[in-house]
Amino acid sequence: MDLLVDLSGSGDRTARIYQHLLDGIASGRLPPGERLPATRSMAQELGVARGTVTAAYNRLLAEGYLESRVGAGTFVSREVGTARPASAPVGEVRPLEVWDRLPAAVPDAPSLDYDLSVAGPDTRLFPFAVWRRLVSATLRPALQDQPVYDGSGHPQLQAEIARHLRLSRSVMTDGPDVLLTGGAQQALDLIGRVLLAPGDTVAVEDPGYTAVLRLYASQGADVRGVPVDDEGLVVDALPDRARLVYVTPSHQFPTGAVMSLRRRTALLDWAESHRALIVEDDYDSEFRYGSRALAPLQSLDRCGRVAYVGSFSKVLMPMLRVGYVVAPRSLQPALRTAKSLSDWQGDTVTQGAMARFLAEGLLAAHVRRATRVYAGRRSVLLRELSELDDVLTPYPSTAGLHVCTRFRDQRRSDRKVAAALEAEGVGVEPLSPRFIDQPPVHGLALGLRHIDEPRVPEAVRRIGAVLRR
Repeated sequence: MDLLVDLSGSGDRTARIYQHLLDGIASGRLPPGERLPATRSMAQELGVARGTVTAAYNRLLAEGYLESRVGAGTFVSREVGTARPASAPVGEVRPLEVWDRLPAAVPDAPSLDYDLSVAGPDTRLFPFAVWRRLVSATLRPALQDQPVYDGSGHPQLQAEIARHLRLSRSVMTDGPDVLLTGGAQQALDLIGRVLLAPGDTVAVEDPGYTAVLRLYASQGADVRGVPVDDEGLVVDALPDRARLVYVTPSHQFPTGAVMSLRRRTALLDWAESHRALIVEDDYDSEFRYGSRALAPLQSLDRCGRVAYVGSFSKVLMPMLRVGYVVAPRSLQPALRTAKSLSDWQGDTVTQGAMARFLAEGLLAAHVRRATRVYAGRRSVLLRELSELDDVLTPYPSTAGLHVCTRFRDQRRSDRKVAAALEAEGVGVEPLSPRFIDQPPVHGLALGLRHIDEPRVPEAVRRIGAVLRR
């Protein structure tokens, strides 16, 4: 560890090193158990004699602030207590008011016996050994001089994503159309930054993905919730002034509804007549059970009104932050500029490995394997939920990594049910917090990512026991 010690000015240098270390220990900047640099290394760094540093260390050792471990080094003594590490001063600078008004993010479920939380794929299914090989193969040439890509990202990955989307989703795109991002959320952020002015109206699904609400509200937009039914977003309910419409047509979050072709056509016509942009988040479209997905809005768009957003984080692993946006060409230069202003080219090692993953056909193979696993869990979950038809009803859905349900008794608070289930060791997500402007429906969203088939029946039994109390 490099340790900053200010020796500018005059005075006894041993005393000043001693006092600096003592202040660091007392304030928590040097917490108990922290390893200090070797005396020789610190002396070289400070440009002083080694004996000057040794004398300061010895005094702190004698006073019990430090402890020496043979063969390991010098550490802050654990006997000095567990002082909280030093934090930044409070200060009086305040953020814009919008940040005080934003609702808090829905927290992840704690570690429980039966985890039915809703968030991403099962990381146990990820091919880690294959990924290590691909990262190593990407790093080997990286030891030599590498080109600096523009704001779009790794060209090979752009080309592979374009090919993947053309074949699997009928998206009309070529490699240069694909802007790589750090997940879908960054793609949504970039679109808002280049398109929205403070006060512009953004329409989102209601219930829906509340992180989008927080994102666009933070950019000063007036975010309006638009109702969703069995055919997806209700186009007739869109506010006339909407500049941007965010939708998840292939697998609506959280209900699972698929937007009908009739609604897709109506939405495209509406966007053209109102000069608005549709942001199509192809959320969870890879995992389907027994039905083929409808063509995305982007493939039906003939007027350049759709920005198509996707991510590998929800297919492979949440920590794998690789997303993309295929936008109308009129927006692409601004999006590339906005991207380069925030993080330039992103993580090119991860992007290079992802390009190889796609080129070798490994994504398609992983999706096939994972879909079989999720299909088994989903089948058991739906079978067990059918035994609870007196207390809840699943929403119809043919894709995705969760099942959404609604209570038959809408006087029942899903937040209270979720809290009671947590006490019983079952993690679920209440449905009502996903509503924005529409009257909330109470129910539960039940995820498939962390629970194996044999454990599903007991989890559902506990849900039934709580609901029937």
